[in-house]
Amino acid sequence: MLRAFNQHHIRFAQSLDGVWDFITADDAKLNKNGLPKSYNRKVVVPLAWETLPGLETYRGKAYFRRTIESIPGLSTRLVFGGVSHTADVYVDGVLMQHHYDAFTPFDMIIEPSDKTSCEVVVEVDNSFGDHSALHIENDYYTYGGITRPVEQQFIDTLYISDLKITTTAKGKSWLLDVAITVSNLGDDAVNAMLQYDLDGQVVELGEVKLRGGQSKTVTHTQTCKDVKVWDDANPNLYTLTAQLIDVYGTIGDDLSERFGFREVKVRGKKLLLNGKPLHLFGFNRHEDHANYGCALPMSAIAQDMALLQDTGANFLRTCHYPNDMRVLDLCDEMGIFVWEEHHARSVSFDHPAYKDQIDGSTQEMVQWHFNHPSIIMWGCLNECQSYTKSGAKEHGRILNMLKKLDPSRPVTYASMFHDKDLAYKYAEIVSWNRYDNWYGDCDPDEGVRKMIKWLNASEKTGGKGKPIIVSEFGAGAIYGYRHPKCERWTEEYQVVALEQCLNAYLNNTDILGSVIWQFCDVRTTQFGIDQCGPWKTRPRCNNNKGIVDEYRRPKLAYAKVKELFTKARKIKR
Repeated sequence: MLRAFNQHHIRFAQSLDGVWDFITADDAKLNKNGLPKSYNRKVVVPLAWETLPGLETYRGKAYFRRTIESIPGLSTRLVFGGVSHTADVYVDGVLMQHHYDAFTPFDMIIEPSDKTSCEVVVEVDNSFGDHSALHIENDYYTYGGITRPVEQQFIDTLYISDLKITTTAKGKSWLLDVAITVSNLGDDAVNAMLQYDLDGQVVELGEVKLRGGQSKTVTHTQTCKDVKVWDDANPNLYTLTAQLIDVYGTIGDDLSERFGFREVKVRGKKLLLNGKPLHLFGFNRHEDHANYGCALPMSAIAQDMALLQDTGANFLRTCHYPNDMRVLDLCDEMGIFVWEEHHARSVSFDHPAYKDQIDGSTQEMVQWHFNHPSIIMWGCLNECQSYTKSGAKEHGRILNMLKKLDPSRPVTYASMFHDKDLAYKYAEIVSWNRYDNWYGDCDPDEGVRKMIKWLNASEKTGGKGKPIIVSEFGAGAIYGYRHPKCERWTEEYQVVALEQCLNAYLNNTDILGSVIWQFCDVRTTQFGIDQCGPWKTRPRCNNNKGIVDEYRRPKLAYAKVKELFTKARKIKR
């Protein structure tokens, strides 16, 4: 399933996870359509192909094939949760869809026909080069494959294509803003009745009329009283189902989304949830696992969330890309606050494909993940060129885009340039990546106090009086490497380094968020062309700063972090 809950009760939807045919481009002989004549493996999707024997370091193209059923007279909608990193989708040999970026979902429509089945082939490319501005050699691995769930839906000419829900506090009541988009796939004008069901309460929105090929968004505002709010202590969720009523009075199509009544605002140096100041502490987490690559099954995702909550953490940063929707669904249910950011880490703004690809990642992230109450801020452009005038201007462009796409959430970006940064004025929250006990010798308490003093000394910094998050800090430790001298890379040193940082950040009233780098050890790019960049010296070809290793085995630091996070939960800010 794409989600952790059922989004359709009328529209027929079925998972396409399971067995697909597979072959790499190196092994394939192509037909006149440029597709493989035959396939030499059976694989189970979702899949990162690096988990297959012989493909542990394969970088290039590969093909996935599956025959799917069709219903004459109905269109087929295919939804891909994620393909890494470029997908070309062919239906019966014809190219139907192109999509870039491993971390944003995409969908496509197959027009109705008289056929009862069709062949779907997905050409997948995880190579680096001029075609890829965001997926580059980096401190995390670009896997290859259909790495997230795939779903098939059957839809009629008129269907609900989008549903967005926003909540705003108004005294003791709440305003519920609903935006439902209906699309007409046919050539002729069509009309139907539209309504939504809010946990059993039906609100009729009247008739919607669409010309052929038209999409129309219908909005409605409802005042809600006596609701249960969403927060980390009580993550109360509601379900809203948009419904199309046909000429016979029956429900012809539906789309459900879960949401929470909650409001996020920045007030001075504070970040408020439902009017109360937040104190955030948690982890950066890559979607990476020794057994599954980036294609984590639901059981592995659930284990990560359980471990995260066991530490006492209340915050997750989805570094450095949008996460699987099932991760966000669990955060909604468990009351874990989320900073989600589009896909970017130290990317070049001069790359010829940069603008189209970063804009696409930004827009798709907000489009697909808008309704998650756990997401309390949007982020962008991790450790990019915010120290130059042109780079700062680009930060302003992207942050402004995020605010236009979603005015209800604050925006930020993680900077490593500190007092050289020129873009703080565009962000609502100032976020710093600091590694005082790892890449520098600065005392964590002294270092952050010096930076806060500089930030608030003048309006010219662009960050005076704004909330502050320490968005990355940490130290490497190799699981099982212990030494009484407490030297670098030992588990003992990681404990000392994290304890010093957490004591400095958690007890500083100017800092609202402390985010450890990182939750788990992750693979970095490494072989052949990958042998460049600072991460080529990473021991074991991993970024080893996790408090658990790539198999989720806890290091010594796990217990210390749990002790300090549990204590932080009791602090009244």
